[in-house]
Parts: sequence; C-alpha cells; structure tokens
Amino acid sequence: MKPSDAARPRNRFLALATVALTGSLALTGCDSLDELPDPTRSEAAPAPGGSALQAAEGLTVKGRAPKTGYDRDAFGSAWIDTDRNGCGTRDDILAEQLDDVSRDADGCKVLSGVLDPDPYTGTRISFERGRSKVDIDHLVALSDAWQKGAQKWSDGKRRAFANDPLNLVAADSSTNRRKGDGDTATWLPPNKDYRCAYVAGQVSVKKKYGLWVTQAELDAMKDVLAGCPQQKLVAGGNPTEAPAR
Repeated sequence: MKPSDAARPRNRFLALATVALTGSLALTGCDSLDELPDPTRSEAAPAPGGSALQAAEGLTVKGRAPKTGYDRDAFGSAWIDTDRNGCGTRDDILAEQLDDVSRDADGCKVLSGVLDPDPYTGTRISFERGRSKVDIDHLVALSDAWQKGAQKWSDGKRRAFANDPLNLVAADSSTNRRKGDGDTATWLPPNKDYRCAYVAGQVSVKKKYGLWVTQAELDAMKDVLAGCPQQKLVAGGNPTEAPAR
C-alpha cells in the first residue's frame, strides 16, 4: 500500500545443535561462525522501473523550511479556470470524479452527484451543492508545498499547482479536514485500500513540481509503497505554469 554460552550448553538440545553446527562448518569449508551465510540478511530488490517506489527513491530529501509567509492567496484565487474550458477547477473535478452528476444551466456548476466510493473512507457520499460533505483535497497540501520549495516559485507555477488535476481528489470533507496540511509521515487515509494510490499520487506531484521531502516523509512513503511495489507513478495533469491572467 512497506528482523550464549557455547562452552556450557544449557540443555541437551542446545548441545546437539552446537555439535551439528560444528559439523556443518567442516562440510561447508567455513572456519568460523562469522563466515556462515546469514539467512536473515537479504538485499532489497530494486524498485521496478516506472513505479512510484522508484520515483520516491529519487526525490530530494531536505528539512522542512519555515512556514513563514504562507498564505492561501499565494497560490492564486481558489479554483480558477487554468485550463480555460470556461469552468472553475472545483466543478471540473466534481464532474470528473462524481457519478450521477447534474449541472446548472450554465453547463459548469455541479449541483448534485454521488462519490462512490469516497477514496479516503471507502464509503458512499451524496453531494448536494450548498450542503456538501465533499471537499476537493490537494493530495500535497499547499502549506506542505510552501515549506518544501513552493515559496520560491513564480506566481504562475503556484496557480498551476493549486489547480492541477493530478493533485486534486474529491473526498469526504470531515476526513480531509482532519488531514490538514499533513504529509505522508503524519497522515494516511483511513481506507487502507487507497493508501498505495494516495502515496503514489503524492510522489507523482512532488516529482512533477520538483518539491522535496523530509527523511521521515520519504521513509513513510517507502513503507507504504513497499507493500505495492508495482504501483505506477501517475502522469498527466496540467502544465506546471498557469497561463497569464
């Protein structure tokens, strides 16, 4: 989704084991216990090419920068139309990720739909505009990005990041708000079946935008992806520089 007191054996079973081991040394040509192969020691297999695990291993590792100066507005107005299809990003993502979608007469505004299943909880959630229990979450939180490279970006790159479908997922609002700006080291979705895809998504976004990770974050990513080493890196999304307004 991730190891003796040989001179006076304490019992006859240990004594027999000692004799057997001594005999095996002679048969294998080893001169000492130190030369015996260690059955518990094995080299980790290299991560498969194109996998999220391989990509995670290539991310830059640095300490978290201060949050000083972070503001949501640094990433542009919320849900702007960066792909210029006439609809805001939030409605684009709702229309793409919900089922049974109904829209307003303007052809953009999503009025209702069903998130089934919600990736974070695995449950079915009905969406109704104005009484929504569905948020659009940034897989890599804006604040987390700010502390790991985004504060040095251009305004256009930050707008692109905040509205890139690669970094956006419709999810249960209360679960999303418990996540806050946590990274992989501090938060994972309760739905364990989604964790591999979730972490692969974060790796994909960080690789695409050149964001770094902390050592604890990388360790957590590798722990999850070790359980699904074939999980692919995700591609696509929008260009990394939003068009000028």
